Amino acid sequence: MTAPTLPVLAIIGGTGDLGSGLARTWSRAGYTVVLGSRSTERAEEIAAQLRSDGFASVSGLSNVDAAARGDIIVIAVPFSNYEASLAEIKDAAKTKIVVTAVVPLVPPKVSVVQLPAAGSAGVIAQSLLDPSTRVVGAFHNVGSQKLHAGGKADCDVLVFGDDAEARAEVIKLADAVSNRGIDGGSLANSAAAEALTSVLIWINRKYKVKGAGITISGLA
Repeated sequence: MTAPTLPVLAIIGGTGDLGSGLARTWSRAGYTVVLGSRSTERAEEIAAQLRSDGFASVSGLSNVDAAARGDIIVIAVPFSNYEASLAEIKDAAKTKIVVTAVVPLVPPKVSVVQLPAAGSAGVIAQSLLDPSTRVVGAFHNVGSQKLHAGGKADCDVLVFGDDAEARAEVIKLADAVSNRGIDGGSLANSAAAEALTSVLIWINRKYKVKGAGITISGLA
């Protein structure tokens, strides 16, 4: 029996801490990963560093070209660049799964919850992208330190979306980078995980830890 082909993953904002950490971990799990950036040169520079570390399946392209190449698109940009990034990839993302890990942090008070008027970054993405695009919210509470250190994030990943099949696909991606992915229901529920990021930032500062995360109790 032929093994199923893994989807190509495009990470918009792939040169940042979270994006490059996810790229390391997914590449190690056998995925082909394309880093996207506003600067093609920067994307290829970070991809070359990852390849030199042994992650041969990572390449770098512009945001638009990365989105076109990917079967699943992951957005890991700062909230300040979010809507511009969505506009860039709108056409390339038609009919695809777009995973938003974006959290609406508003400096300087990033440890204070400040959700957008629309309700969440996930809802914003669904409103701005083509209706054929299936938006999923996930990876909001993943600390990148353990990913860069060669391990999995010590947390569960809540996965939100209005399409059950898309949620299931992203749960597989979450299983590769964390303790496990957990179905969190509709995309509107992503507001809870986005808000929780500010709480975790506060906990990191208060208790002088890095990468505080969440674990859902009571599951088999």
